[in-house]
Amino acid sequence: MENFSFQNATKIIFGRETEKQVGKETTEFSNKVLLHYGGGSIKKYGVYDKIINSLNEAGVEVIELGGVQPNPRLSLVKEGIEICRKKDIDFILAVGGGSVIDSAKAIAVGVPYEGDVWDFYMGKKEVKEALPIGVVLTIPAAGSESSVGSVITKEEGEYKRSIGSNLIRPKFAILNPEITFTLPDYQTACGAADIMAHIMERYFTNTDNVDLTDRLCEGTLKTIIKNIPIILDESKNYEARSEVMWASTIAHNGLLGTGRIEDWASHDIEHEISGIYDVAHGAGLATVFPAWMKYVYKENMNKFIQFAIRVWNVEFDFDNPERTALEGIQRTKDFFSSIGLPVTLEEMDISDDRVEEMAEKCTENGPVGNFKKLNKGDVLSIYKLAK
Repeated sequence: MENFSFQNATKIIFGRETEKQVGKETTEFSNKVLLHYGGGSIKKYGVYDKIINSLNEAGVEVIELGGVQPNPRLSLVKEGIEICRKKDIDFILAVGGGSVIDSAKAIAVGVPYEGDVWDFYMGKKEVKEALPIGVVLTIPAAGSESSVGSVITKEEGEYKRSIGSNLIRPKFAILNPEITFTLPDYQTACGAADIMAHIMERYFTNTDNVDLTDRLCEGTLKTIIKNIPIILDESKNYEARSEVMWASTIAHNGLLGTGRIEDWASHDIEHEISGIYDVAHGAGLATVFPAWMKYVYKENMNKFIQFAIRVWNVEFDFDNPERTALEGIQRTKDFFSSIGLPVTLEEMDISDDRVEEMAEKCTENGPVGNFKKLNKGDVLSIYKLAK
C-alpha cells in the first residue's frame, strides 16, 4: 500500500425532499449566488421551483446562468466568469449532473484568476484560489458533487481536458434520489458506465496489498450491476435509485483510490472521442474500457482474474487461468451492451478516419495511464480494438 492523505470536506445531504434545504445551506456561505444549470428538465419536473423557493425563503439573491451542455463548453464558462465579476457574486450553486458541476467549478477557479481559465486545464497554472460551490445533484454519474475534478471542452481545436484540486470540492451536495426518477433510460445507463469506469480506473493498479480498497471497489461495482437493471425496469424504485446515487458519489470522492496508484488512461482516451464527436461520456467509456482491458490485461493478469471472480462470479479455470481473465472482460462488455449502451465506435457512428489524430492528441504531453504506460501507438491500437 502506498502512503496517502485523504480528506473530503463536502457535506452530503441525502434523502427525500432534501433539495428544500438548499437555501439554508447556501446562507452558510453567501446571500448572493450564481445559479448554474443545464437545459429545461429542472424546470419541467419542478426541481427549479423548489430551489428558487428555498433560496427566496432564505433571502438569497439569485443570478441565473443556464445552458450547460453535456461535455460542458469553455465559452459558457467564460460567460459565467464575467457575470460573477460584474455582479460581485461569491458563491456558485450548481443544479444538475456532472457537466453542470464541472462548469461551475471552472467558473469558480476562473473568477479570481486574471488570466485565461483554460491555462489551468492545459497545465500551465495550478489552482490557488476558487469561489465556493454548492450542488443539487440531478444525475448520478460523474461523481463531481464531491470530487476534486472538473472536465471542460474547448470548442476551438476540439480539446477536452481536466483539472484536479481540493479547492474545487463542493462545500455541500444535496442528493435526493427522487429527482432522478424522470431520467431517460439511456442517461441512466450512461451514468452507470461512468460510475463503473471511475471505480475501475482505481481498481486496476499494480500496487500490492490493497485488499481493503479492492473489496470496496468490488462491492460498489456489484451494487451498480445489481441495481441498474432494476431501475431500467422500475424507473421510480427509490431504493435502487438510492443505491446508485450513493455509489456514484463513493466511486469518485477519492476514498476508493487511497493507498493505490490509479490509472485513468481510459478516461484520457475517451475524452478525445467525446471532445470531437460530442457523444455521452458514459457511452464513450463503455466502448473504450473493454478495449483497454483487452490491450493491457497481460500486464497483471492476476488482477483481471480477481476482477472476473469477485465482480462477475466467473469460476476460476485451473486449466487456463487466462480464460478466466478474458471472461471477466467479456462480461463487462456484455453488461454495458445489455443496458443499452454502445460497445464499439461503429455503434456510435464513429468512423476510423480520425483515430490517429485522437491518439496523437491524447499523448501529446506524454504517455497516459499507470497500469501500463500508453504511447501514441498503444492508444491507436485501443481505438482499433474498440472499432
